[in-house]
Amino acid sequence: MIGCGSRKAISATSLLTRSESKCAKSLLNTIRRNHSSYDVAVVGGGIVGLATARELILRHPSLSFVVLEKEKELAVHQSGHNSGVIHSGIYYTPGSLKARLCVRGATLAYQYCERKGIPYQRCGKLIVAVEQEEIPRLKALYERGLQNNVRDLRMIDAKEIREREPYCRGLMALDSPYTGIVDWRLVAHTYGKEFQEVGGAVVMEFEVADIRMASESPEGTADGMKYPISIKSSKGEEVRCRYVLTCGGLYSDRLSQISGCSSEPRIVPFRGDYLVLKPEKHYLVKGNIYPVPDPRFPFLGVHFTPRMDGSVWLGPNAVLAFKREGYRLYDFNMRDFGDAVSFRGLRKLVFRNLVYGVGEMYRGIFISAQVKLLQRYIPELSINDVLRGPAGVRAQALDRDGNLVDDFVFDGGVGAIGSRVLHVRNAPSPAATSSLAIGEMIADEVESRFQL
Repeated sequence: MIGCGSRKAISATSLLTRSESKCAKSLLNTIRRNHSSYDVAVVGGGIVGLATARELILRHPSLSFVVLEKEKELAVHQSGHNSGVIHSGIYYTPGSLKARLCVRGATLAYQYCERKGIPYQRCGKLIVAVEQEEIPRLKALYERGLQNNVRDLRMIDAKEIREREPYCRGLMALDSPYTGIVDWRLVAHTYGKEFQEVGGAVVMEFEVADIRMASESPEGTADGMKYPISIKSSKGEEVRCRYVLTCGGLYSDRLSQISGCSSEPRIVPFRGDYLVLKPEKHYLVKGNIYPVPDPRFPFLGVHFTPRMDGSVWLGPNAVLAFKREGYRLYDFNMRDFGDAVSFRGLRKLVFRNLVYGVGEMYRGIFISAQVKLLQRYIPELSINDVLRGPAGVRAQALDRDGNLVDDFVFDGGVGAIGSRVLHVRNAPSPAATSSLAIGEMIADEVESRFQL
């Protein structure tokens, strides 16, 4: 663990010696065979897929597992484009699965980072009320956090806010010292490395195009129909297996439709654009500073987030992305755009939140509007202190009535294949924080469905 006062740039490669780095790259190299057969194939090399694959192989070392990833590297998308926060579990309904997984996941994440030597900072978070009308909601959050068994929560006044964050102004705040930051992509890569070290296989650049029951044994094998499922890539490569688990993130709905599942809940991509503080202004922010959530709006709102590389991110907004993996303002994909705007659930969501949505788009274009919101918390911040920063795309599951799907959704399929496929259609935020706990839960589901 690194103390809050000693934040400095740390890269993933700096944690490895040259020989270890070569070994890690070797472990992550693509395994290419014309026909490969495994007991279980996990589709999706993001943090949820990797955490689950790791958990499964540790429970069942005698079985063979493979992770299929369409990119050249692991954890490229949501797992590598996020705020990097280790959440403590304050926001979620007491007793809910999300609350339990987040609280347990945070504990497991800290323990895992300690064990593996992954740097992190437990720099805390202030949820700050800047208006009187926000104080009842803040107090309700405090009670919710206590019911969720979040560690070390306390309410603090304006004086204590300034002691914690000298440049932050507020009437009252909820102090969560157990909140932290980490490089989640590095964590995901460590899951993948551990998975491979105990015998798991990873196949890169394998974009799944078809999952079906095979009609014959793989050519050149004597296994008969021991591996009855054929997974074909967009390049025509094949992997055979007994069971399939998909953790497709931004493509979870399309993967599930391959095996005959419903098109709903639909994944609608929302892009979040961040600003970054100029280095000479980093002194303005010590830890995470968050707003009190407004229940009228579907997303959390702008916040201040220190990063493990020493930078400070401000934001994000939340706007419809015109491409599922589109991290720039003008990224566009006709199929992704058409799927989104033709879905009645999105149209209903937009209609209910039209003013909010227009405001988010405006703030995404005009930095000054975003800075104005941020100045509610740090009045000294000016437009000259910030630059445009990175963006992330969130895989938001929506139902046909325009409701955000806020819980986990599992699906199978139809026909013979339905009993051999499990789709994780929605793993809601904070999936990175909860990843090890989610991996345990999904592994339980896999064992139950497939009787491993």
